[in-house]
Amino acid sequence: MSVSVLDWTDRVLDVEVGAVAHGGHCVARHEGRVLFVRHALPGERVRAVVTDDQGGSFCLADAIAVLEASPDRVAAPCTWARAGGCGGCDFQHVAPAVQRDLKTFVLREQLSRLGGVDSDVVVEELPGGPLGWRQRIRLAVDDEGRAGLRAHHSHEVVPIADCLLAPSGMLPDLLARPWPPGSHVEVAVDATGERRLGEPSVQHAAGRDWELSPGTFWQVHPALADALVEVVSAWAAAPPGGVAWDLYGGVGLFAAVLAAQVGTAGSVTVVESSAAAVADGRRALADLRQVDFRVGRVERVVGGLPDPSVVVADPPRKGLQKRMVAEICGRAPSRIVYVACDPAALGRDVRLFAERGYALAEVRSFDAFPMTHHMESVALFTR
Repeated sequence: MSVSVLDWTDRVLDVEVGAVAHGGHCVARHEGRVLFVRHALPGERVRAVVTDDQGGSFCLADAIAVLEASPDRVAAPCTWARAGGCGGCDFQHVAPAVQRDLKTFVLREQLSRLGGVDSDVVVEELPGGPLGWRQRIRLAVDDEGRAGLRAHHSHEVVPIADCLLAPSGMLPDLLARPWPPGSHVEVAVDATGERRLGEPSVQHAAGRDWELSPGTFWQVHPALADALVEVVSAWAAAPPGGVAWDLYGGVGLFAAVLAAQVGTAGSVTVVESSAAAVADGRRALADLRQVDFRVGRVERVVGGLPDPSVVVADPPRKGLQKRMVAEICGRAPSRIVYVACDPAALGRDVRLFAERGYALAEVRSFDAFPMTHHMESVALFTR
């Protein structure tokens, strides 16, 4: 006997929208099922089309008409920020201050539900405004050689004429010219204000210049690197002569801060899997003899390192997870500074640290990706 699978894909529903959820959606309910609706706001009534339904208790949808609007709704400045358009922006229809309120709600909810911690953290504004801040972009090229950005959760390339998140003039000529089908275009504006197309660029943070190879990671918001440096410097408090780890350290941005704290009698070990980033970091920090770079996966390298006084970790979106939390806590550092780009991973790891005897002492968060649901947070754990 065949079993029917529930599938609402392409079904159009009128729904009342509830709270914002992690991922740039708001929660709605229909006939006992949850809809995660993009392009909506809490308190609105919208007409939504179901875009993805795997047959479970929830499905994904896009608002295609607003029947009763929130007072916080504004006109999206970009014509591609809509259902069926570019997937990069989640909140162009939301007033910028309210975007930060929504992110604050999500961060607090994740810390409470997953981490068991109630926090009054507020997502803080960075200078520069909600548009024109993104200084590094990777364009995708479709099968016809047209450059653009991806649709939401899709490999489909949306050909666009410009991106308002990028500095003015950075993209239009690149988007207008043909490219090899299926390729990618790496473009950045560096600290000198020059556009770099698949070539080295120079950024400035922590009081020094960093020459970056093409593709080497650097924060896309120009104010974020120094904002993170300021927090890490205050919270790490590495002792003179101490041992510090900078895990998932990239080019060693935080190692520069830690090196100043431990001094020439101490040591800082940067662990990073990208050989290109390590090469860039060694060149940038050649004057700091107390900094040692190790190329490799963090979980494979840390076992051979001396016990740290302080650990700074900036893992990828999946967070540290159980194995690395156990490894770090087992080495008994006095302080752990954790830079997190995903609030759900942070919330989960807060609980894992608590189980190992480390409490969340401080947390700050920055709106480093205006118009999107993303944020960057920093947490301090102490024994």
